[in-house]
Amino acid sequence: MNVLIVYNHPYEGSFCAAILAAVTKGLLSAGHEIDLMHLDADDFDPVMRSKDLRAFAMARNDPEAAFALLDPRVQAYRDRLQAAEHIVFVFPIWWELMPARMKGFVDKVIFPGIAYDYTEKGSTGMVSLLKRLKGVTVITTMNTPWYLYWLIFGNAIQRALMRGTFWKIGVKNRTWISLNNVKGQTQAKRQSWLTQIEGRMRGLPM
Repeated sequence: MNVLIVYNHPYEGSFCAAILAAVTKGLLSAGHEIDLMHLDADDFDPVMRSKDLRAFAMARNDPEAAFALLDPRVQAYRDRLQAAEHIVFVFPIWWELMPARMKGFVDKVIFPGIAYDYTEKGSTGMVSLLKRLKGVTVITTMNTPWYLYWLIFGNAIQRALMRGTFWKIGVKNRTWISLNNVKGQTQAKRQSWLTQIEGRMRGLPM
């Protein structure tokens, strides 16, 4: 299976980097093909600029002209995204949400004409253009305990990304692996998480 990994963390020694290594090891050991989009290494520009918003407005009626307005990095990402049979996102949660580059990826790449199109219902009805995609796995780290993230901060990633983005465009199989209170965990616990993640990636169906 062709698995696209979308990764966002600027520090090479982060726990997210260890997660990326575990994801990669598990997928390769099971014979999956990997395509890594490292948003930091790619220096991905997360800002929605005026031409991007113009493209967004044009996308429903003239998708090819809209696509031509987008920056070259987004254009290069399109075919890779549409070739994916599974997508794994890895990023930290900062101030209860994803970092800027990951949010920009959602804004600029999960885009009409690239990841979805509109139905006859207009802006409220969407259909996925990711025809090969079988599922999405989101792996996040945070230092907030899970019960505070759920009760106080409204489980923001679940609402915004898992439902507000991927459910909305019709991705049926969605998994969120939330690793909480990371700084408060022992090294043994972190290693246990990495072992579990490697096993889950190894177990993705072909």
